[in-house]
Amino acid sequence: MTENIRTYDVVVVGAGPVGENVAERTTVAGLSTVIVESELVGGECSYWACEPSKALLRAALLRADASHVPGLDPAVAGPLDSAAVLAHRDRMSGDWNDEGQVGWLKSAGIELLRGHGRLSGPREVVVHTPEGDTIRLRARHAVALCTGSSAALPDLPGTDGLRPWTSREATSAKEVPGRLIVVGAGVVGTEMATAWQALGSRVTMLAREERLLPRIEPFAGELVTERLREAGVDIRFSTKLSTAKRVGGPDGEVVVTLSSGEEITADEILFATGRAPRTEDIGLETVGLAPGGWLTTDDALTVSAVPGEWLYAVGDINRRALFTHQGKYQARIAGAVIAARAGGTAPDTTPWGPHTATADTGAVPLVVVTDPEVAAVGLTAQEAVRTGRAVDVVDYEIGHLAGAVQYRPDYRGRARILIDRDRRTVVGATFVGPGVAELVYSATVAITAEVPLERLWHAVPAFPTISEVWLRLLETYRDREDQ
Repeated sequence: MTENIRTYDVVVVGAGPVGENVAERTTVAGLSTVIVESELVGGECSYWACEPSKALLRAALLRADASHVPGLDPAVAGPLDSAAVLAHRDRMSGDWNDEGQVGWLKSAGIELLRGHGRLSGPREVVVHTPEGDTIRLRARHAVALCTGSSAALPDLPGTDGLRPWTSREATSAKEVPGRLIVVGAGVVGTEMATAWQALGSRVTMLAREERLLPRIEPFAGELVTERLREAGVDIRFSTKLSTAKRVGGPDGEVVVTLSSGEEITADEILFATGRAPRTEDIGLETVGLAPGGWLTTDDALTVSAVPGEWLYAVGDINRRALFTHQGKYQARIAGAVIAARAGGTAPDTTPWGPHTATADTGAVPLVVVTDPEVAAVGLTAQEAVRTGRAVDVVDYEIGHLAGAVQYRPDYRGRARILIDRDRRTVVGATFVGPGVAELVYSATVAITAEVPLERLWHAVPAFPTISEVWLRLLETYRDREDQ
């Protein structure tokens, strides 16, 4: 075993999309940058989250749309070809081979070091490589922690030997389980219930909450619940697990006991019960921080509790907004801040304006790829009440649009916007229905830019498209004001 010391301007720990974007920004700025990765370059999103999950769902949603279009419905009545869907998933995940991502790092001039990286003091990271070597990295300017998050498992009796699915197993499984229990009511739970039910599993969803997608407007969860139940998913609300175990050996059945005493048996169980930061073994104690917790940052993504403006926490690890797109946004900000500070220029004097992550609070877009799709950004009505924001709630049935009827003759969907009464700007939007995912960006722009309603009237949607819902929402609000 050997040890050597290497010095760079910037050390990035974690080569997922967040770490890649930090490293790309600092490299473009002329700073020597090394990125450390213990698993696959490209991270969770490429291999176990965004890419494979959407690949699993694509065929299911296309069939759902086609089955409602006259002239197509008989052609799509049969079951999905699960082997073909899984093969497509494998291709979209690069067959869990990161050669392409490694090639991109090389083309961008970013050095890759494989191994487990841990802080060992201010501006220093020690890396233990797969070959058994120890390499000590020193950063002249910055260390960026981009290690992301992992699935949080519930503390249940009897889970030793359970081998549950997490989001990783749910998106990479090689076979369709005959029976699947999904524990959780959030995005991962609803998407994976949609995917595996469509692929042939008999799915039971157990939710301790009173509805699906509890952080989104209630009507979103109601419409998704309706379609899942129509598809055959058994959904139980306000349900708690007492025990979970696997019987009959490592390949045996899963048996869960509910708090009511009822037992449910399945072939696999998925815990979609939240995320935890991957900070338990990255050396936080060497810089005065507690291992295992989320890292608090300022809007420049600098870790607040560490002096000297050299340590950055970017992406899921800071819990500002646990989405890949928000992590990449933060990464671009962090990279610009590091470059500006390294050059001796204050971040707020660059031509691009202040380098601060302001989009992590007011306008965080999300899309839930279910049937129907859910897209949302900004406040919900409940959040507005809780925060004391005076808003007007405007709803419209998307199925009334000509564009929606073209999409599906029996289109079921709903749109809601929240309008700040004093400023007369949109501060929240939720769309539920087939094909609504592409509406969320227009809403994000309206909220971020604080576009006055008087100007939104002049943003004319094309006819006949689902985007015409914007015009109908504004008309509904105008008619209400005129009464």
